[in-house]
Amino acid sequence: MPKMESELDQSMSASHRLGHVALRVQDMDRAKAFYMALGLRLTWDAEDWCYLQWPDRGEGIALLSPSYRAAGPHFALHFEERGEVDRLREQLVQQGHSCGPVHDHRDGTASFYMQDPEGNWLEMLYEPKEGLPSNIGAEPIALKRA
Repeated sequence: MPKMESELDQSMSASHRLGHVALRVQDMDRAKAFYMALGLRLTWDAEDWCYLQWPDRGEGIALLSPSYRAAGPHFALHFEERGEVDRLREQLVQQGHSCGPVHDHRDGTASFYMQDPEGNWLEMLYEPKEGLPSNIGAEPIALKRA
């Protein structure tokens, strides 16, 4: 049986932050316009998904079209060091949790997916300190810690 979250290595708890939420949307253009009107900036734009971020903090929302199949709705914890994602996955697997493999993504990030004990999907994602690159020419939004 998987261990409780309080039994996870406490060093991981201070090294991550809630980085983004991914939502399934039916009308991509309508959803993008809505979130951009709320002040988010478009960082990544593809035919089947896009990523928007708050320009002063870098947290984001991923919008997934009905045809997007690489992941479903989820929330993501972002880590500043690539090795933290690998170590956390290894630790979770050793404790009996089922985790997908770590994937390196085309934008320089790396992540794995898993479900929490209640069945909610989450992503553990390495985000470069300088911020997430853009495929539309926007400057990365660097992480600002308090």
